[in-house]
Amino acid sequence: MIRIQSLAFAYRDGEFRLSIPEFETSAREKVALIGPSGAGKTTLLNLIAGIAVPDQGEVTVDGIAVSRLDDARRRDFRITRIGFVFQDFELLDYLNVLDNILHPYRITRALTLTAEVRDRAAELAGQLGIGDKLARKAGDLSQGEKQRAAICRALLPDPDLVLADEATGNLDPANKFRILDLLFDSAERHQATLLAVTHDHELLPRFDRVVDFSQFRAEDRS
Repeated sequence: MIRIQSLAFAYRDGEFRLSIPEFETSAREKVALIGPSGAGKTTLLNLIAGIAVPDQGEVTVDGIAVSRLDDARRRDFRITRIGFVFQDFELLDYLNVLDNILHPYRITRALTLTAEVRDRAAELAGQLGIGDKLARKAGDLSQGEKQRAAICRALLPDPDLVLADEATGNLDPANKFRILDLLFDSAERHQATLLAVTHDHELLPRFDRVVDFSQFRAEDRS
């Protein structure tokens, strides 16, 4: 599903450098990324999703060289094929929960908003325990409720790849396993690949594979 070769990336305004000679995940594999803060785990997710573009090398997702697409095609690919659970949620505080969940369908013609999609959004919200919050503004939610709304939005288009950046980080113990179950169930139901950044080692036995990301971080020594 994911194939990265000879990747190099650096932020223009800092000393951070990421170097990944090779990284792969298989279709339908559930992989956890661990490592210290600042190792580049979120950066990797952004590169896979096409939010960032490598300085060198190639990022391929399901046979598509995402790093070679132009901005518009990367955006459509991300919205239609990748479910991204952002660490900072990326919700719009002035919209209610339902409109936030449906937002990807309003910003691209690549997705079609139908009554069935609306029903699925409400169903997902109910599964995550926020079915009674759909009319509430996102800015009025707790951190845990925002996180669950962000997960609903990511899963709604039935993506082939789910990227989860600390998707259980703001949840209590009972809810974190509930959310992980939902992510796993959704991935299995739609034969999707799951790549999850986590600092919660209690969750690691649930994954097919664990990758320690610290090996890919390099400091600028020039």
